[in-house]
Amino acid sequence: MGIRYSDAAVYPVSWRNSIALKSEFTVTPYLTLLRQNPGFRRLWLAQVISLLGDWFSTIVLSALIRDLTVGSGYEGLAISFFFVTQTFPPLLASPIAGWMVDQFDRKTLLVWSNWLRAIVVLGFLLVQSVDMLWLLYTLRVVQFALSSVFEPGQSAIVPSLVDTKDLTLANTLLSVTWSVMLAVGAVIGGIVGALFGLEVAIIVDAISFIIGGAILYSITVPERTDEKTTVTDDASEDRSFAEALRFFRRNPEMTAPMAVKFGGSIGNIDTVLTLYATSLFVLGDSGELSLGILYGAFGVGALIGPFVLNRFHEETLPGLSRMILIGFLWITLAWFGLGAAASLWMAAITMGFRAMGNSVNWVYSTTMIQKMVPDNYLGRAFAIDMGGFYLASGTSLLVHGWVIDAIGLDALRDVVYWTGAVSFIPLVAWAAYVYRQRRVVPQTVSGD
Repeated sequence: MGIRYSDAAVYPVSWRNSIALKSEFTVTPYLTLLRQNPGFRRLWLAQVISLLGDWFSTIVLSALIRDLTVGSGYEGLAISFFFVTQTFPPLLASPIAGWMVDQFDRKTLLVWSNWLRAIVVLGFLLVQSVDMLWLLYTLRVVQFALSSVFEPGQSAIVPSLVDTKDLTLANTLLSVTWSVMLAVGAVIGGIVGALFGLEVAIIVDAISFIIGGAILYSITVPERTDEKTTVTDDASEDRSFAEALRFFRRNPEMTAPMAVKFGGSIGNIDTVLTLYATSLFVLGDSGELSLGILYGAFGVGALIGPFVLNRFHEETLPGLSRMILIGFLWITLAWFGLGAAASLWMAAITMGFRAMGNSVNWVYSTTMIQKMVPDNYLGRAFAIDMGGFYLASGTSLLVHGWVIDAIGLDALRDVVYWTGAVSFIPLVAWAAYVYRQRRVVPQTVSGD
C-alpha cells in the first residue's frame, strides 16, 4: 500500500514557493538562532568544547605515528591505517547506531557517547613506542565506534531543537563550528604538541568529552509538533535497519542526498595532507607545525564555504541541489591545485578551497535529508548517510596509503592528480541528478 503525504508533510519548504535565503555576510541570524533555541545552543556549545580537544589529539597522534615509523618503509600505510581506524568502525557500526538513534532517547545516547569516549581517549597515554601502535589503533577503533552513535544522533535531534525554517542556519552553524575548531584546534594542537608533547593533548581531549557530555545532559528536547514527525504506515513501527532500507527503496527520491557525503569523500585528504606536511613542506621537528597549518587552512575553507553560498541559494530542494553541484566542482578543482602546489602556502590555499566544497555539500545534503525524511526514520537515514561517508573515506585512505608506499613519495603529486581525475565521477553524477530533478514534488510518495 502506498504511503501518502502532503507536500508540506514530506517537504516542509515547498520546492517552488519558499523564499530565497540571501542574507548578508553577518553573524546576526546565527546569534539569534542560538539565543532563541536554548536546547540547540547547548548542543552547539558541547560541540565546540569536544571538537577543540579532538583536534588537539588528532594532530599530535598523526605526527607521532609518522615519527615512530619514519624510515620503516611503511610510513604511508601506517598513517593511512590510523585514519582508517576512524572510518571503517563507524561504517560497520552504522546499522546498529541508526537503529539505536530511532529506538532510544537521542539525548541519552549523545551524553553517554561523550562520557565513554573520555575513558577511551585516556588510554592513548599508554602508547610510548612503535610496539604499542596496536593499542593506539585499537583505542581509535573503539572511540570512533562510539562516534558512530553520536553523529547520526546529533543530526537527527536538530529538527527537534529548531524550527524547520531554521534548519539550514543550524546545519551551517554546526558545520562552521567544526571548521573553526579544526582551524583553531589544529594550529594550537601543533604548537602544544611541539612544546608539551602527547600527554597534555590527550588529557585535554578527555576533559573536553566529559564537559561536553555534561552540557548535553542539561538539554530539554521538546516533542516534535510539525506534520513530518512520522509516516502513516504500520511498517514505520518496525525500527529495524532492514525496514529502513525497504522504506528508502520504496521512496528513492529521499536517497539522493544520502550519497553526497560518499561522493565528496572519494579521495580522502588525510594521508596526502599528512605526507605533504611531513615530507614535502616540513615545519617543526616532525612536521607538526606544517600539518597544523594545512589542517588549519582546511578549517578556514570549511568555515567560508556555507557562508558564501548561503547568500545566493534558494531555500528549496532544487536550490540546495544546485549548491551541492558547485561544491563538487570546487572539490575537483582543488585536487588539481594541490598537485601543482609549489609551496606550503599554495597547498594550504588549495586545501581551503577543497574544504569550501566539502563543507557546502555537508550542510546542504544534511538539510535536504532533514527536510525530506520522516522523523522516525531520521536516525537510520543519517546512519546510511554517514556510512557512505566512512566507506568512501576509509577506502580512499587505504588506496592512497598502498599506492604511495608502492610507487614512493616522489610520485605523491601524481597520486593527487589521479585523485582529482576520479573526483570527476561524483561531479558528473550529481550534475545528471540536478538536470533530471523534477521541479514539482508529487503528492504521493510510493510505498509499493
